Amino acid sequence: MAKRIYLDYAATAPTDPEVLKEMLPYFTERFGNPSSIHAFGQEAKKAIEDARTELAGFLGAKPEEIVFTSGGTESDNHAIIGTASALKAKGNHIITSRIEHHAVTEPLKFLAKQGFEVTEVNVDKQGLVDPAEVKKAITPRTILISIMHANNEIGTIQPISEIGKIAREKGVYFHTDAVQTVGHIPVNVDELNVDMLSLSAHKFYGPKGVGALYIRKGTRLDAFMKGGDQERNRRASTQNTPGIVGLGVAIRLCRQKMQEEAAFQTSLRDRLIAGIKEKISEVYLNGHPLKRLPNNVNFSIRYIEGESILLNLDMLGIAASTGSACTSSSLEPSHVLLAIGLPHDIAHGSLRLTLGRWSTQEDVDAVLKELPAVVEKLRQMSPLYDKK
Repeated sequence: MAKRIYLDYAATAPTDPEVLKEMLPYFTERFGNPSSIHAFGQEAKKAIEDARTELAGFLGAKPEEIVFTSGGTESDNHAIIGTASALKAKGNHIITSRIEHHAVTEPLKFLAKQGFEVTEVNVDKQGLVDPAEVKKAITPRTILISIMHANNEIGTIQPISEIGKIAREKGVYFHTDAVQTVGHIPVNVDELNVDMLSLSAHKFYGPKGVGALYIRKGTRLDAFMKGGDQERNRRASTQNTPGIVGLGVAIRLCRQKMQEEAAFQTSLRDRLIAGIKEKISEVYLNGHPLKRLPNNVNFSIRYIEGESILLNLDMLGIAASTGSACTSSSLEPSHVLLAIGLPHDIAHGSLRLTLGRWSTQEDVDAVLKELPAVVEKLRQMSPLYDKK
């Protein structure tokens, strides 16, 4: 296969050429420190504030509620550890789900060692959190609920708005990791009833190393990075002006293209799902069949391991994944797939194909042509597969 096919957009997306073009002057000509009062600095500061306004418009937020960070992981850590630090006198209980990204689970493990209590609510076999389970888990000591907007592995979109209503009624802060949804589906902080929301630019065709945390006005949150007074004293460090400019351009382009792209990616997604089910036996779609991201396909394929599928597809020029890029070196089955009830042997055989701005029908058809042969070859090598 001459053309290489990239179907791992959930891990990262290429930077849009228009984004790169608008970033370049801020590396060379407009390089000032945004905290400086001279013209060079004020030029950079204006560019940052323009990007802040652009992002706030997409989220339905106020510009002053946006804090720029180094990405989704920092934003999640800031929301979780910052809330725990600010509210430790009020309570020490945090609620999350069993399928969160490690950028959420790891800071929660850190807090558990500091004496905080963490409750992980279960999900159903399609990966959905039940808002009633969240409500039941709330205690007088609960200070934060953190549930992701959509899962990075199986694509299930959570009932965030309903959970947010419950949190608000109970007077508990609510954070959502929206790294997989911002730029791909509508994300409005008021409609979602969230107090904090994390996002990362490289997931929506912006540069790596920059993201943001939405913090609703009035939310008590300690600064996570300490040093200077940047970002209204909420995130110390000289701002990454080129990266922030890139984030702003990327979200502007998504705002223009999102509806059309989501419709097209949904059609490609459904073509992939139908084709795989038709051409390969004993495959299981992971995640909700309807309440899922437009670009996400995740299957478990019996009798073979996901790593073997990836290596064989890669030799054919097709890039895919078994799940989160942050755990791709781990030999353990995905905690997400185990949480939805898959046994270890089936969870090991997972394949995630995620589409993006430059995916085509030809890409999908190429996968549908090559994947069945890869699966059959690997199954013939498996002692568990009935070769009759």
